[in-house]
Amino acid sequence: RITLINWEKEGLITPVRTAKGRRRYKKEDIEKLLGMLEEKPKPKVILYARVSTKKQEEYLKNQIRRLEEYANSQGWQYEVISEIASGVNENRRGLLKLLNKIKRGEAEKVVIEYPDRLTRFGFEYLKSFMESFGVELIVLNGKENEEDANKELAEDLIAIVTSFAARIYGQRGGKKHDSNTG
Repeated sequence: RITLINWEKEGLITPVRTAKGRRRYKKEDIEKLLGMLEEKPKPKVILYARVSTKKQEEYLKNQIRRLEEYANSQGWQYEVISEIASGVNENRRGLLKLLNKIKRGEAEKVVIEYPDRLTRFGFEYLKSFMESFGVELIVLNGKENEEDANKELAEDLIAIVTSFAARIYGQRGGKKHDSNTG
């Protein structure tokens, strides 16, 4: 209330007085003032780009450029989140940043080039998650270099096999160790 009185003293807002002299402020006037105080709205469009390995950095740059061209053609302000990480990695910093922005209501649209840029597995789960927060997921499905795509898929498959092998051998190692201690 003190803020309202200060705004009144500064001539920014004029209340209507009741018969008993109480101040009544128009909701529209307050909203207008609050709108002036807010920072510029942050871009609500997020462009997400990913490649699996450092060797594909050039492809990542081109992917970002294509996403930006699309966003610019739509007249959108945007933010880019990009990363170099396997599509099967569940702890990607960029993906977690994207999901947190969605949870905080800082995104209205997410633009990706292909479903597998977002994730190799569970694309529909992520799409569903985004939609539950009112976020539109836009998949451009532009022309992808087939050789790069196949190479990346092979690298992701190797990452999966390596991960499962580590789990299996880790479990076996533990069992073997336990039998020796008895």
